Amino acid sequence: QVRLIESGGGMAHPGTSLRLSCGASGSISTYAMGWFRQAPGKEREFVARISRSGADKYYTDSVKGRFTISRDNAKNTVYLQMDNLKPEDSGEYFCAADLLSATGDRLSDRQADYWGQGTTVTVHS
Repeated sequence: QVRLIESGGGMAHPGTSLRLSCGASGSISTYAMGWFRQAPGKEREFVARISRSGADKYYTDSVKGRFTISRDNAKNTVYLQMDNLKPEDSGEYFCAADLLSATGDRLSDRQADYWGQGTTVTVHS
């Protein structure tokens, strides 16, 4: 079992950037990893995922060109660089690990083997 801990959330103005980190208690090299977010009163939605090797990355349409997911398996950490933030990016951000799929296909369906506790992002003027 792996424990995931998110950090880096906070308050930001529109157009600025934040970088989220997801640290794991053990090796993540055998997991595809993903980021999700949940706004108050809404369902949790998929944001981005990255394959075990880091070669394949997928994003939900609303963040393409603004967010970048990356991983450092040596540090057991996954990142989400969020640029040109918008108010609609606000919410609780969660990272998740998918053990079964090398590319993390399940993550796009909001299925994961492990979830973090979340970190809050608030974007406002």
